[in-house]
Amino acid sequence: MTDDNRPTNHQGSELRTVSRHIVRQLGMLNSACGDLPLSPVQAHALIEISHGAISIKKLAQILNIDKSNASRAVSHLVEKRFAHTKSNPRDSRSLLAHLTPQGRKLLQKLDHQQNIIFNEILSQLSPSETQQIETAMTLYHKAIHRSRLQQEYQLRVITPEDNAPMAEVIRTVSAEYGLTSDKGYSVADPTLDILSQQYQARDACYWVIEKDGELLGGGGIAPLVITTKVKPTAIPDRVCELQKMYFSQALRGKGFAKRLAYLALDFARELGFSSCYLETTAELSEAVKLYESIGFKHLDSHLGDTGHDACEMPMLLKL
Repeated sequence: MTDDNRPTNHQGSELRTVSRHIVRQLGMLNSACGDLPLSPVQAHALIEISHGAISIKKLAQILNIDKSNASRAVSHLVEKRFAHTKSNPRDSRSLLAHLTPQGRKLLQKLDHQQNIIFNEILSQLSPSETQQIETAMTLYHKAIHRSRLQQEYQLRVITPEDNAPMAEVIRTVSAEYGLTSDKGYSVADPTLDILSQQYQARDACYWVIEKDGELLGGGGIAPLVITTKVKPTAIPDRVCELQKMYFSQALRGKGFAKRLAYLALDFARELGFSSCYLETTAELSEAVKLYESIGFKHLDSHLGDTGHDACEMPMLLKL
């Protein structure tokens, strides 16, 4: 298990190995890009400068390298007359790197060289295989980007000290979307202020996300519990429920909702649940899109009465 209770898997190790081999085989560890007078870092810098004047700080952010490394790359390009620098009119303490005509000619050679390399690689694949790789690499790139956005945050299991701040997050988000406590929404649950006690069982868990000691969101999973009888065939065998997924505005757009949902579903699979159920509302349109993207399917009716009668959208995912 990892710190957030998500099982480690063999696929992660295989992906690291493949990524490492790709970096090597594409020559990213070499001192030069083929027969061109550029290191891989300088080549990437040249490409970004070609899009328009750029500061060293911005270049470092785009290339995901430290500022001193970006500064050295630009200095080498200037020495070779592939770029030149001017004072930043918006900040006299910084410089903007510009591409020279010589640099643009070199960039054309670089582009031609890379086209040859990748055409040779893609000639080993069918069009459908190429499309599969493009799709997978796009997903991989997005996952890397989200992981960078999440680096300063902590995802962990809830503690009693988290009860009050997590209840406040749920109330604040509910008010933001007009989910009032006088209706059948989670904000009306009598256990809202004691969430940590509600997820003590072995087959239940609630996770929270914090940054610098401030709780910003959370979500949990537990066996489905209903308060009225239904036909035995109405509820799948061993079904759990994804519950109380709420995120403050400061946490949104960083991929945590999908990460927490995957964590909860992995937890459920490990415990032998066959399906995961949830109830939501059209008012939470972002959440609905998330659940659909994960694979939840809309149901025609609720699986009994969970007490959340105002949540008109029941959904189910087979695990």
